[in-house]
Amino acid sequence: MRMSNNKPVLLSITELGGYPDFTPLYESTGFDVIKTDSVRKAVKLIRQHKPVVMVAEFNFQSDFRDRTSSLETILSSTQGVVDVDMIVFYEEEFTVQYQRFLQTFEVAASLVFPIDEEQLRLSLTGIMTCISPKLGAG
Repeated sequence: MRMSNNKPVLLSITELGGYPDFTPLYESTGFDVIKTDSVRKAVKLIRQHKPVVMVAEFNFQSDFRDRTSSLETILSSTQGVVDVDMIVFYEEEFTVQYQRFLQTFEVAASLVFPIDEEQLRLSLTGIMTCISPKLGAG
């Protein structure tokens, strides 16, 4: 979706945080940024703003019976609502669980903590290159 300034929307979902705010990087690569710190708010924002990119953390939660993290809830809520490219930040110690998650869900980029800002920039630039022709068509 395009906001009033004609930029595609990036939804940044920071549940636990503990890393830099990448908003300036997101904006410098051409996105209008919306931020939230909860899954419930994210689901509402997805329906409202129809982001083209979402950036979120994979936070493994062993107490969930039917899923590995709240990321599944977020991605499930996009089905049929919006076609979104997902960038996921994850802890190296949860690589096995994250790989299991990747068997079900497709993501545009997976970045391990600590986040390499240049790698994130390259991922965003690649996504922007792919979506730019679509934005001009609408």
